[in-house]
Amino acid sequence: MIIIDAHCDVLSKLLVSPELDFVRGQEGLDVTFERMLASGIRVQNFAVYLPERWSADFRYVLESIDLFHERVLALPQMRFIRAKSDMRLAIGDDRIGALLSLEGVDSLHGNLAYLRILYHLGVRIVGITWNRANWAADGVLEPRQGGFTAAGMELVQECNRLGLIMDVSHLSEKGFWELLEASRKPVIASHSNASAISPRSRNLSDTQINALIQAGGVMGITFVPPFVSEGPPVSIDRILLHIDHVCALGGKCHIGFGSDFDGIKEWIVGLEHAGHYDRLANLLLKHYREDDVKLFLHGNWHRYFMEQLPDG
Repeated sequence: MIIIDAHCDVLSKLLVSPELDFVRGQEGLDVTFERMLASGIRVQNFAVYLPERWSADFRYVLESIDLFHERVLALPQMRFIRAKSDMRLAIGDDRIGALLSLEGVDSLHGNLAYLRILYHLGVRIVGITWNRANWAADGVLEPRQGGFTAAGMELVQECNRLGLIMDVSHLSEKGFWELLEASRKPVIASHSNASAISPRSRNLSDTQINALIQAGGVMGITFVPPFVSEGPPVSIDRILLHIDHVCALGGKCHIGFGSDFDGIKEWIVGLEHAGHYDRLANLLLKHYREDDVKLFLHGNWHRYFMEQLPDG
């Protein structure tokens, strides 16, 4: 079964601990090349996420992208996805496609030239915030729960002009609504669940999920245990509750997965790393029609990216 995963933090770990082995390392990394190959991951989005002590330093964004090229894309079996044609080829052959995203725009300091540089370097998805506020908007854990600044709205306009996909995961609720109103392109929630099932800060309310569906976006169900269910331990079958809930809201064609592997310090039982994705696929096949499972695992993300990535 083909799998597209919309969020992992491998690059952050490689930035902090360059000795880690992306190819076959069994210690320290959830996502490795061998694990993706074994479980059927055909496209993986790699996020540029900077630890808070470095979050405002653009140099580390560039170093992360260098790591992406030197440690991930250097493998001949990997394919960089920057356009529709790359996505089409990644699904059609035996290579693994790699998308590149920015998680939090802190390091841009309001300078849209930096945003354009990242676009030229192949970044195709932009998460506006992490948990706290930055110059563009408030994150989900910012106490004042504000929305976008004037500079942040200029960022939205430039992302639309360039064709960059915007990600609402970690964005404050007010920011979520402002972004949906301002953006001419459908946005995504790359790694968020349903707050009706697990009322955590990064999860989305039914009203937000409905709006995302109406806007043509996709929601990546994430594997962060507290965002899935109360625990620990949290069993793999609890993920089904979020899928059922979003489907009940009319979102069958707007569900994907965004594991957040390598950005978590606790794991779902039975889904401890990317090599276990096939276990989730097998579980889904026991509860849903095969055509629907294909939508959840890759079809919805593939359709979205084929619509929203640049031509080429």
